[in-house]
Amino acid sequence: MKATSPLPWICLFGLLAGCAAYRVAGQVQTGRQALIMNEPERALPYLLEAAETNPNYVYRSMDFHEGVWTYVGRAQYGTGRFKEARDSLERALALDPDDHLARLYLGLTLARTGDDARGFKEIERAMIGIHEWLDYMERTRPIEAYWDPLREIRTAIQQELATLPGKDFNRAQLIANAEWLGRRFEVEVDEVRGAERRDFNRGIGRRRGGLSVGIGVGF
Repeated sequence: MKATSPLPWICLFGLLAGCAAYRVAGQVQTGRQALIMNEPERALPYLLEAAETNPNYVYRSMDFHEGVWTYVGRAQYGTGRFKEARDSLERALALDPDDHLARLYLGLTLARTGDDARGFKEIERAMIGIHEWLDYMERTRPIEAYWDPLREIRTAIQQELATLPGKDFNRAQLIANAEWLGRRFEVEVDEVRGAERRDFNRGIGRRRGGLSVGIGVGF
């Protein structure tokens, strides 16, 4: 009997895996945009399905990355599903302890459920982590200066850190400002991607222009 080649099956499995990965990426992006528009109820089904398909999926954009469970937890937080949000965000931090947005929203979730002491401590750690990450990006990419170029985010963080417990402290204002920070940082991710894409396209245009001049002179 003639042996059947496994190659067609390998190709089929590869195609199916590629389709699944593409679908998960699209679901996360749709969920992200819904969160940015402050529509967590619309975001949640997309993000949950993505997490169920690939629980280790990580969204990447330029130098930024964020796990799918962080997005799920943020959507659950936004819809008042605090127990589920805590589980998702703790899972995200177990996968990546440096996920500052997961820590920020875990702190918010804890504060919303009455654990102010730990909640505000997590918010403080997250804010410090975000500030340090933005400083690192500025220090290591001084020419590009894509991230927080006007220091809007870092200034807001500095002002908030100055009013944390032990000083003049407004609980409701801290929660509101932390929620603003989470949304604003997600917007920053898209703004940075757009700025880098524009610079890349301008670079291509300049190279094409130089090539056209060279051809014109040479011929």
